[in-house]
Amino acid sequence: MTGRIVIDLFTTLDGVAQAPGGPEEDPSDGFPYGGWQAPLLDDTAGERVGEGIARLDALLLGRRTYDIFAAYWPTHSGVDSPIAEILNRVPKYVASRGTPTLEWSGSSQLGPDLAAEIARLREQHAETHVIGSVDFVQSLLAEDLYDELNLWVHPVVLGQGKKVFPDGATPATLRLLEPAVTSEKGVLLLRYGPGGPVRTGDMDKPDRGL
Repeated sequence: MTGRIVIDLFTTLDGVAQAPGGPEEDPSDGFPYGGWQAPLLDDTAGERVGEGIARLDALLLGRRTYDIFAAYWPTHSGVDSPIAEILNRVPKYVASRGTPTLEWSGSSQLGPDLAAEIARLREQHAETHVIGSVDFVQSLLAEDLYDELNLWVHPVVLGQGKKVFPDGATPATLRLLEPAVTSEKGVLLLRYGPGGPVRTGDMDKPDRGL
């Protein structure tokens, strides 16, 4: 059975996915809103995030997100946290053009051929999750190297920052996999799969290009 590549991203209404977790997470380009997600956390969102992490058996991260996770989660080993137990236990794969020092137990670097490496992960793992890593996610989306994109859309507009779909993103359609889940604080979970190439149509024609 071929494994799945699942992307988990936390975004604003205007598509910004930069530094949701804290002020120092990614201040590049002078981004002033690090930690914008924290005031919007609630039980429903937390439970669904936990359910997703419980299913993963491998973690795939960009270099910046890996460094953040590697500095945080190992220090929570032994704490009563199911998420910490899972992330510290599973294999971690890092996408980087450099030669990073990978001290988090179970970590290794992807090779330069991304498509071949993703195929290898599909063979070795049932469900590999990419969490955050918005720069790296651009490559996965552009090359259609994913099976599911979970967008956690938060009711906040920032007007700046790295976006999930920036100008110049590869054109594509997405297919909704289930009805949206809404949390108490207005966060939407939208689960999408690849939907194929973009089609156009004419609103005056019966099929409307659908």
